[in-house]
Amino acid sequence: MNEVSKTESTKTIQLPSQESAIALAGDREKNIQTLSQRTGAVLVLRGQELLISGTEKKVERAYALVQSLKPFWEEGKNVTEVDILTAFHALDTRQLDKLQDLQQDILARTRRGEVIRAKTFRQRQYVQAILNKDLTFCIGPAGSGKTFLAVVIAAQALLNSQYERLILTRPAVEAGEKLGFLPGDLQQKVNPFLRPLYDALYELIDAEKIPSLMERGVIEVAPLAYMRGRTLSNAFVIVDEAQNTTPAQMKMVLTRLGFRSRMVVTGDVTQTDLPANQQSGLAVAKKILGNIDGVAFCELTAQDVVRNPLVQQIVAAYEKYEN
Repeated sequence: MNEVSKTESTKTIQLPSQESAIALAGDREKNIQTLSQRTGAVLVLRGQELLISGTEKKVERAYALVQSLKPFWEEGKNVTEVDILTAFHALDTRQLDKLQDLQQDILARTRRGEVIRAKTFRQRQYVQAILNKDLTFCIGPAGSGKTFLAVVIAAQALLNSQYERLILTRPAVEAGEKLGFLPGDLQQKVNPFLRPLYDALYELIDAEKIPSLMERGVIEVAPLAYMRGRTLSNAFVIVDEAQNTTPAQMKMVLTRLGFRSRMVVTGDVTQTDLPANQQSGLAVAKKILGNIDGVAFCELTAQDVVRNPLVQQIVAAYEKYEN
């Protein structure tokens, strides 16, 4: 018994406010449970006091993780499961200094004043690639932030007058439907395909202003087929759902890039809607362009999924099944 008691340790963290305690604990204390399960220490939140107990090694690990999340809970900002997983990765790989940079690097603020930032190290690498390369490819599963982050950076650049136009495009080959069979004019036909791009735009730009910007050609949202024959100069171009392009379509859109322009191509090669015998232009581009200077390829994984935590588990389960 004496031998066991020597290894036992306890630490206490006094949280500054009730808001900080709620921010750290998460919904129904889910964060406390996650920290306990992943460190092996026992974490108990009593009011504004967090008690950590267990073996010295486990307590030190849990204590370091909670402290690494201090920039969030100290100000009453909700700590997410992704924040916790990123903190674990930073601790295990001795990158806690980089974690602070990640937490403090704000990309933009929404119209509601909420902070937008990369939430994982791979997302941050993706953001840096967009900012430093004329052409960036990002391949990753649903919910990993590949489209949202690109639109946020593009919209911010447009608002800062770094580019004259923001062009959002994607192939319209969802669920076997063709544009000609959908009701309405062109804009009404393509809206269902381009809704995710609009959703990200609305986070930064008032919904009332977007129609005016579109009428003036400052923001253009169009199916990929409408890019043919054009030169896209002084523009920030985002090609979404690129796994549904054919190699010919991919070559076509990449060669539209003009002077003073930047392009981001995103997609998930595991979710192609092309015919079974048709190669994905995104997969082919990765093979052909991987060694060209000025072109960046970023890959996000299930660990970068920032939607409902269940989505992360779904993506991981499908990856395991398909491999």
